Amino acid sequence: MIIIQDVKLVPRLAGAALAERLRVMPAVVVTGARQTGKSTLAERLVPQARRYRSLDDLDALDAARRDPELLVGGRAPVTLDEVQRAPDLLRAVKRAIDQERVPGRFLITGSANLLLMRQVSESLAGRASYLTLWPMTRGEQRGEGRAGFWDALLAADDGDWLDLLAARHAGAEDWRELARRGGYPTPALALRTLAERAVWFDGYVRTYLERDLQDLAAIAALPDFRRLMRAACLRLGQLLNQTELARDAGLPQPTVHRWLNLLETSYLLVRLPAYAVNRTKRLIKSPKLYWNDTGVALHLAGDDAPGGAHFENLVLCDLLAWRDARLERAELAYWRTAIGEEVDFVIEAGGKLLPVELKATARPRLADCVHLRTFRKEYGRKARTGLLLHTGTTLEWIAPDVVAAPWWRLL
Repeated sequence: MIIIQDVKLVPRLAGAALAERLRVMPAVVVTGARQTGKSTLAERLVPQARRYRSLDDLDALDAARRDPELLVGGRAPVTLDEVQRAPDLLRAVKRAIDQERVPGRFLITGSANLLLMRQVSESLAGRASYLTLWPMTRGEQRGEGRAGFWDALLAADDGDWLDLLAARHAGAEDWRELARRGGYPTPALALRTLAERAVWFDGYVRTYLERDLQDLAAIAALPDFRRLMRAACLRLGQLLNQTELARDAGLPQPTVHRWLNLLETSYLLVRLPAYAVNRTKRLIKSPKLYWNDTGVALHLAGDDAPGGAHFENLVLCDLLAWRDARLERAELAYWRTAIGEEVDFVIEAGGKLLPVELKATARPRLADCVHLRTFRKEYGRKARTGLLLHTGTTLEWIAPDVVAAPWWRLL
């Protein structure tokens, strides 16, 4: 396993997407959880002549609230970091763009999904492109600046998948170690032991609860909020039932509903929708619950033994990073029938459906791909060959319409 120690030298998957957007749009908004590397990405990609203002600096924050024109005025391009701390600053950005529309004029970063924040009344519609930076993928940690091999797989004929994956020299790795370190740059690249990472994860959670969360909502019951986070991390990969979650956490259901929305706004919680041909039904069906980083999820759950749900979460994190760095959007979902048949992930791209099943086993069996084959029968020509990812070394056609592959050959 190749690990690059200097975080600032590691190429990021989103780098090319950010550069392309800056060439076209007057404003680009890069959002993602705290400590995913947004500021580092912005510093590496933009010229030194660009003005930089971080709202973590109290003087800059005061200016943003009292005299926003001071920060956004002038013709020189400017980077505004952690803008969720003063969301009204976006109105000044809008006025500046309307006065003079110049590509790449504003690079804005934030540790919250600005489009989901109630305090944000200005979306910069038609003036900004939005990009999400997720924790680092395995390919990024290896210094390759990529996510999984999803694009190549989608572009190839299904019959060529086996040869395509066999030709990759990705390097075998214990998925459990990758799950433990997660994808945040510091614990993934700079820290070596479980104890060191535990110290970092604890500090990260405390900072989120005691400072970052307060930018989104005034919450005094921090122990209750942390208990909800732990309960959520113990339910990874399960259907989200807010009533049961409220019971487990000992909290009122409306409170759980509100706090889950805050976790999602902060990019910590991930809700994976159910796949349905009717897109309206996707919004109605219960989503599955995941976390943005397996390292943080394991820490919050008080667990150092990753299980099958963490294996799923690991692959989902890679898919999220891949999806959000693409200019051509792809949809991610899970599939489940009324009688319990289920496929972990469905990738909808280019008018086709790619079903993906995850099994934390080194010896995949024919029974492991039954639901993949059911899915393919259900959706006919729209469905591509099923993909069964496992933790072993076998690469084969396990069924006439299903390829079984080691996870590390794809990620």
